[in-house]
Amino acid sequence: MSAIPSSEPDLRLPLLCSLEEPARKPEKGPDVQKLTIDDMLQKHCGEFGTWQLRHFVLTCLAWALEAFHTMVMIFADREPEFRCLSSGCDEMAKSVCGFEPGSWDWVGGAGSSTVAQWGLVCGEKYKVGLVQAVFFGGCMIGAGTFGHLSDSTLGRKGSLTVVCLLNAVFGCLTALAPDYWTYLLLRLLTGFSTGGVGLCAFVLATEPVGSSKRGAAGMSTFYFFSTGIAMLSGIAYIFPSWRELYIASSIPSILFLVIVLPFISESPRWYLVRGRINEAMALMRTIAKSNGKHLPDGVVLALDEDVNESSVNDQSDKQGFATKEAITGSVVDVIRSPITRIRLFLAVAINFMCSVVYYGLSLNVVNLDTNLHLNVVLNAVAEMPAFTITALLLDKLGRKPLTIGTLWFSGFFCFAGCLMGGVGIWKVVRMICGILGIFGMAGTYNLLFIYTAELFPTVVRNVALGCATQSAQMGAILAPFIVVMGGALPFAVFASCGFVGGLLAFYLPETLNRPLYDTITGMKEGEGGLSGV
Repeated sequence: MSAIPSSEPDLRLPLLCSLEEPARKPEKGPDVQKLTIDDMLQKHCGEFGTWQLRHFVLTCLAWALEAFHTMVMIFADREPEFRCLSSGCDEMAKSVCGFEPGSWDWVGGAGSSTVAQWGLVCGEKYKVGLVQAVFFGGCMIGAGTFGHLSDSTLGRKGSLTVVCLLNAVFGCLTALAPDYWTYLLLRLLTGFSTGGVGLCAFVLATEPVGSSKRGAAGMSTFYFFSTGIAMLSGIAYIFPSWRELYIASSIPSILFLVIVLPFISESPRWYLVRGRINEAMALMRTIAKSNGKHLPDGVVLALDEDVNESSVNDQSDKQGFATKEAITGSVVDVIRSPITRIRLFLAVAINFMCSVVYYGLSLNVVNLDTNLHLNVVLNAVAEMPAFTITALLLDKLGRKPLTIGTLWFSGFFCFAGCLMGGVGIWKVVRMICGILGIFGMAGTYNLLFIYTAELFPTVVRNVALGCATQSAQMGAILAPFIVVMGGALPFAVFASCGFVGGLLAFYLPETLNRPLYDTITGMKEGEGGLSGV
């Protein structure tokens, strides 16, 4: 075989040259900047713009639904007035106990309330209080259950959908209850679903809001609850029958599911901790666009524990942010970590004491011998100034000082109330002390939702808030039994709860202008790795 002519090109040359040359570096893609949700809202999307306002209002409508299903018992389980039919009845008496059968009748008939329907008076009167206790017991169970589900599989919006659907079903079925024990069971089930409504609505409404606006937004949620109570009074006036009232108060839940819920978005924080980065980024772009902002292509959401890592330059790595392993948490995780364990204990104790005072004073106020519908409206309206004042002072004084101040404000007037007599001018003074006591505690009750939510990271926020709500329901169950004691003793108990709650709040950290952490690890790093609160 002849040799290859030198004039022909060496086909191996390009290959040999490529081996001798240094390997060519791939072109770098644009830098990716990791941002937490709070930072992204502040820098690019807007902390409380048009999108957050619309989403906040629509979500908080669920608070009015909770007011309907909770306070309906005031009208449905009331003891109506009676009228005498013969001489065996005394029209001046306060109770029908001891009257001859057939000598009296209920004004409005047997269908006016459950008391008239099933004769829940005299020896059977305890059953009215039992229904109330069972309802709040159901709320306690539901708060814990849906607190966990909203942090895990169902999410905030999914949990809100389920509880509103259950409320509508159980509320309508309650109107068909054939006897007292069926009614009791259905109120337990309604309480179970109602316990998750305010919890899920509060977190879903406030999580897309920036840190500097979150306090005022959170305080505003309770206006919807008070407005719901006032609206319920009007509904009860139009529908005097307890069966009609349960249907009328349940229909708004159906309307909320059909008309409002489709326009509510899932929380971007829940998407983030579940590893669904694509959905979280898409939602943040929507928020930015609706608020007239622009979200640059070079930024991506990350958990707070990942933000301090170095930026990723490779374009292929950028695609890796699209999905991430979901991070879950439970009450066990809250208890296992020292920083969250102490916070949980304090939040549970303070919420319990606050609820005892709030519901206890509320029961004392509504026992006035005046028009029931007007009393409910006035009580609901009276709470609103407390919400306004607390909201104005929230970002000026901070969460911790305001919590302590409102608890001690209420405790002081409760203590003053227990020193007042029950006759003459002192009776009026005691009533004023009770009004001022509930005024202060209404502000505390409102504030504790925000404070508790900010004390825990996203991965366990609803679990912790659910535990705090459960303790509040236990306080609601206990409150009627304290009120039954009568005299000055209830005021003394309420004063003690206010003072002790304020002392416990001293051990909580301030959360004003602090970020909403995503994970427990991120919280530990952000708080300087402290082992305490």
